Amino acid sequence: MVNRESAKRPHEDLTVWQRAMVLVEQVYACSSTFPDSERFGLTAQMRRAAISVPSNIAEGAARRSTPEYLRFLSIARGSLSELDTQLQIAARLGYGKVSSDIRTCIDEVFAMLTGLMNALQTREATR
Repeated sequence: MVNRESAKRPHEDLTVWQRAMVLVEQVYACSSTFPDSERFGLTAQMRRAAISVPSNIAEGAARRSTPEYLRFLSIARGSLSELDTQLQIAARLGYGKVSSDIRTCIDEVFAMLTGLMNALQTREATR
């Protein structure tokens, strides 16, 4: 019998997915210092947005068509922008300083998503 749990999925080879997973870890660490009153507010929103990024990359990579893949990558990029806004809100509310590591990771993932989307669009156009 084949152990399907150990089979590597295609999205796991994507650098953008790997960096997005690091971003999730960073967001969880950052938001753990927020006030308890934000547990069901900004903390939960930020964590959902962060989780949405690698989740949508993975879901898109599992789709059978390039247009579907692009749609999920677009959703991931939207979630990334949502997260960026939420981090700015947290900083403005004084919930701690957003680390430069998170900002750098957001910028990297955004650029990688854009690059992947452009490459897929170019490939699709030449078919």
